[in-house]
Amino acid sequence: MSPIAGGAFVVAAIVKILVTFTIILVLVAFWTYVERRLSALIQNRLGPNRVGPQGLLQPMADGLKNIFKEETLPPFAERGVFLMAPMLSFTPALLTFSVLPMASPLPTRWGLVSMAVADLPVGFLFILAISSLGVYGVALAGWSSNNKYSLLGGLRASAQLISYEIAMGLSAVTVLILSGNITPAEIIARQQQSAWFVLPLFVAFLIFLTAAFAETNRLPFDLPEAESELIAGYHTEYSAMKFSMFFIAEYSNMLTAAGLLVTLFLGGWDIPFTSWDAEPWSVGKTAATFVAFWLKTLFFYALYVWVRWTVPRFRFDQLMDLGWKVMLPVALLYVMVIAVLVWALDARKVPFGTPYALVLAAVSLLIGGLLIWGLDRGRIIGGASTRGRAEWRRTLTSQMRIG
Repeated sequence: MSPIAGGAFVVAAIVKILVTFTIILVLVAFWTYVERRLSALIQNRLGPNRVGPQGLLQPMADGLKNIFKEETLPPFAERGVFLMAPMLSFTPALLTFSVLPMASPLPTRWGLVSMAVADLPVGFLFILAISSLGVYGVALAGWSSNNKYSLLGGLRASAQLISYEIAMGLSAVTVLILSGNITPAEIIARQQQSAWFVLPLFVAFLIFLTAAFAETNRLPFDLPEAESELIAGYHTEYSAMKFSMFFIAEYSNMLTAAGLLVTLFLGGWDIPFTSWDAEPWSVGKTAATFVAFWLKTLFFYALYVWVRWTVPRFRFDQLMDLGWKVMLPVALLYVMVIAVLVWALDARKVPFGTPYALVLAAVSLLIGGLLIWGLDRGRIIGGASTRGRAEWRRTLTSQMRIG
C-alpha cells in the first residue's frame, strides 16, 4: 500500500497533531500527580488525596490556581525576553517529539498513514537540531530576570546542557552506524531484523540515559534550579502561568527523552518476543504497537521519579567532571570501537542478525562492566573534595617519611 498523499495527507497531519499534542499535554498534567504519588510511596507518606477521588483532580486544581494567580513582572527585567523565555523553553520539546513514530503505520482506504506527526527522512538530524534550542529559553530566562540567582541558574543550565549534549549526540552516532539510516522508522525496522540496540550498544545506552537526566535538569543533575543554593534558579522571578510553562517544558522534555530512548535503543513500537507486528499492516497492529510504545516510554518516565528519590544531587564540579572527563572521552572511544567492529563483521560477510548483535553485545557489556567498575572509585570523578583528600594524604605521607 502506498503512503497517503494529497488532501487526505493534510487531514491526517492535522488529526495527528491534535491527537499527539493532546496526549502529551494531558500526560504531562497528570504525571505531576503520578510523580507526587510515587514520591509519597517511596517516602512512606500519602501524597495528594483530597481533591477528587484519590486526589485525581489535583492537576486540574493546580492548573486553575496558576491561571488565576497574579502575573508579576520584575521592575528591572527585560520585558520582551522575560515573556518570551517560557515559550522558547516549551516549544522545542513538542517539536522534537513530532518525528518519533508512536506505532506501526495505519492502513486506510486512502493509503498508509505514518504514526509520526512528521515522518522526516532526516528525522534524527531534526531531533539534534531542535533539542539543542531548549537551552535558549532557560538561559534567556535567567538573564532577563535581572536577578543574581536566576542568572546563576541560567549560566549553570547553559554549561550543563552544552556539556552533556555532545556526549548524547556521540552516543547516538553508534545507533546510526549500526542502523545505516537517520530516519527513526528505519532505525526501528533495523532493530526488528536483529535485536534491540540496548545490548549491542549498551555503553551508548548508558551514556544517552545519563545525558537525558542532565538535559532535562532532573536529579541528580538539577543544579540549575537547586533550591538550597539558588532559591528556584532561572525561574525565581516567574509566577502564574509563566512559571507553570517551565514545569510543562521540563515534563515535556522528560517525555521526549524517554521516547528517544525507546526509539533508539528499545525498538520503538516493536513488541518483544514476537514477529507478529510486521507487514502486512492492520488496525489491530497499530493499536497494539501504540500501547507497546507508550508502556516503554512511561517506564522511563517512572525511572525519572525513582532516581529523584534514590540518588543525591551532584556538586557542580562533579557534574562538569563527569561530562567532560568521562562521558565525552568514553563516547568518542566507543564510537571508534563500534565502527571498527561493524567494519570487521561486514568484511567477514557476517549477515546482520542475531549473531551480529551477539558479538556487539558481548564487547559492549564487557566495556560497560569495566566502565561501571572503575567509574566512581575516587580516581575519575571525585571533584574538589576528593582531590583535597588525595593531596592531604600525600602531604601526610611525606611528613611521616621526613619524621
